Amino acid sequence: MAIDWTMLFKKYRGMWVGLREDNKTVVAFGGSVAEVMDKAKKKKFEHPVLFRVPDKIIPFVGGFRL
Repeated sequence: MAIDWTMLFKKYRGMWVGLREDNKTVVAFGGSVAEVMDKAKKKKFEHPVLFRVPDKIIPFVGGFRL
């Protein structure tokens, strides 16, 4: 199922965010993965889902194969 992250784009554009297991709740954010991990660990979240919010939204249609 697709997850709508447009609310992340509005607030965290161009930043790294650490999300809870629900992939919606932000537990930490910052300019680097290390910064996000440090902040998340201080809040007792050892394994956040890491995501870099893009600087701009670009439409994507299709897929890819490995």
